[in-house]
Amino acid sequence: MQQKDNAPLRSDAQRNRERILEVATEELTHRPDVPLSTIAKKACVGQGTFYRNFPNREALVLEIYRHEMRQVAENATQLLEQLPPQEALRTWMDRLAEFAMTKAGLADAIRLVTSTPGGPAKPSPASVADAADLLLRTNEEAGTIRPGVTIDDFMLAIAGLWQIAPAEDSHSRATRLLDLVMDGLRTGAPRR
Repeated sequence: MQQKDNAPLRSDAQRNRERILEVATEELTHRPDVPLSTIAKKACVGQGTFYRNFPNREALVLEIYRHEMRQVAENATQLLEQLPPQEALRTWMDRLAEFAMTKAGLADAIRLVTSTPGGPAKPSPASVADAADLLLRTNEEAGTIRPGVTIDDFMLAIAGLWQIAPAEDSHSRATRLLDLVMDGLRTGAPRR
């Protein structure tokens, strides 16, 4: 009996899916052409379970990308519930940097599956942009950043995250970049 597309997964099926995504993220970050059978084996699931969740490489890679983007986006709301707006924004920016660095390792895998003629398109980063906009608006209302910063301004300011090559000092370089962005956002803030 096949499960309906919108029906929730059983708890064991959900755990299997999450384990596959976790292992696949790690493996594809290091080797974009890793065999799917290797991912299934390391996730401790059978081939049938693997292919029931992800019928092909394209579906798996794109779901990893969507999954990571969703987690970054959802993290914004959680941080605003737990921290003052300015701390929430800076902490979220660190999470975005982690995502960018993980995505850098997955870039070849994503490029492989989205560059095929007639293949799937790369998912839109709209959820991440919406999360950044929420954080910016909350900070603007709190008077902790300069007024009038648009989401386009912010995304251009942090675009350097995607230019940082994975290396020993990539985390410290990302931190320095994001500190500079935060300093710029604070300049001219009403409640500085």
